[in-house]
Amino acid sequence: MKIVLAPDSFKESMTASQAVAAMREGVRSVLPDAECVGVPMADGGEGTVDAVVDALGGERVTVEVSDPLGRPARATYGYVAARRLAVIEMASASGLELVAPADRDILRAGTFGVGQLIISALDHGATELLIGIGGSATNDGGAGMLTALGVSFTDTDGAALPPGGAALARLQHIDISGLDPRLAGVTVRIASDVTAPLLGTGGASAVFGPQKGATPDDVDVLETALARLVAVTRTALGHARPEQPGAGAAGGLGFGLMEFLAAECDPGVELIAQTVGLERALAGADWVFTGEGSVDAQTMLGKTPFGVARLAARTGARVVIFAGRVAPDADVLLANGVEKLVAITAPGTPLDQALRDGPAALTRAAAAVCRTLER
Repeated sequence: MKIVLAPDSFKESMTASQAVAAMREGVRSVLPDAECVGVPMADGGEGTVDAVVDALGGERVTVEVSDPLGRPARATYGYVAARRLAVIEMASASGLELVAPADRDILRAGTFGVGQLIISALDHGATELLIGIGGSATNDGGAGMLTALGVSFTDTDGAALPPGGAALARLQHIDISGLDPRLAGVTVRIASDVTAPLLGTGGASAVFGPQKGATPDDVDVLETALARLVAVTRTALGHARPEQPGAGAAGGLGFGLMEFLAAECDPGVELIAQTVGLERALAGADWVFTGEGSVDAQTMLGKTPFGVARLAARTGARVVIFAGRVAPDADVLLANGVEKLVAITAPGTPLDQALRDGPAALTRAAAAVCRTLER
């Protein structure tokens, strides 16, 4: 019997690699002769660096960066030397969780730190960048990132614009002559399940701005500013496609990456699965064990367990999803290619205990499922 172990992290309890180890221990205790193939997974959000580094034998690189408000911070990305691949989570440098609620200021929050991570990756020799762009605190269209990479954004007086999306309303000229020349030989891929365009009622400012603290007036300011960015980008580059799916991801960072760095945007789970070789691992598998901290109906909207289940369906493997919490509406997954949903934590367990005991609980749950497979 071949069982592929492809979980995401269980947030605040265990990384994807630790979840693989816990599952493997449970499987081995019941089916010692089973072939277990571990493939740590992620969906482009938190845990993406860990999953790819652990799956491919890379290293973690920590860099001094500017946080969304320009304050000194430290951020970590992954580097796989054998593939010259850098894996970046934009949230590690420009994420919402880096700014206390009382300090959040979407009008001036910027992505300069993301550019600093890219520069470090280039310094390490990267020729391929995989960038997960969930969890941003920003709405600057990627202007901060591009500034760090050598692009100049100036007003009518030729003065450099200050950081943040609001300042783009004064944008008059974009000069790309200083863009780091090493980027010409780099492939950039975006892992994102956000398909929103940059502008409009379904765009970056209107949909995601309020989630980052934007008032209705702020949304109007940011929408006007991003529209100005589009107009000047079209003049500078000869093209601008704000309507592209994913252009509105991470406050328009998707737009900046696609227009200026020729990035391609793909669903996170699919891109990570391709990167870590999940499809190869699934060949000949009888069962696939996946999971994450919480599973509900929203899991079908680009989350790792459902993405893994969809890939498994192509090979005929049967899927079990494990989770700390399985919501009642998660039953919809059972009608969409998932064989079993398994809650590893007993109802009523205090959260701190559930998080602390997660690995042991996952081992027990995997063993219990394997006993049913044996029969």
